[in-house]
Amino acid sequence: MHKEAEVVEPLGLEHTLWANTVLASPGYIIGMIAYTGSETWALMNQWSPRSKVGLIDEEINFLSKILFILMLFFAGTIVVLNGFHGNFGLMFFRFVLLLCSIIPISLRVNLDLAKIFYSHQIDSDKAITETITRNSSIPEELGWIEVLFTDKTGTLT
Repeated sequence: MHKEAEVVEPLGLEHTLWANTVLASPGYIIGMIAYTGSETWALMNQWSPRSKVGLIDEEINFLSKILFILMLFFAGTIVVLNGFHGNFGLMFFRFVLLLCSIIPISLRVNLDLAKIFYSHQIDSDKAITETITRNSSIPEELGWIEVLFTDKTGTLT
């Protein structure tokens, strides 16, 4: 009876199969799964990043939602007080159109134009040459700065 010598194969990085790897081997593979946690590079890159919104934009969005709900409430109340004679769906739509001036859309447009103007002013300022504004919400956040950090490339954080 012939005894085969035991082969010892140390594990290294070349023996690692990462997540979602497809094997093309016709033979068999003995493996071990190691969960390394949710703070790994592969797991953190699975989700799309959250969008960054300035404080003024968040407040205006919140107030616009409240005004929209109030507008629908007032239009419904007027339809109820007017009575349900005729086509009350058309009457509701008519009152929504009449009350839509409650939501200040021009405020949103003016704020966006101001952000663009401020970004242009920062970009064309002679005192801070080579400055590029990559986000239009940066000028509104400048008033909140207490500590200024920058990396070696000059990107502000």
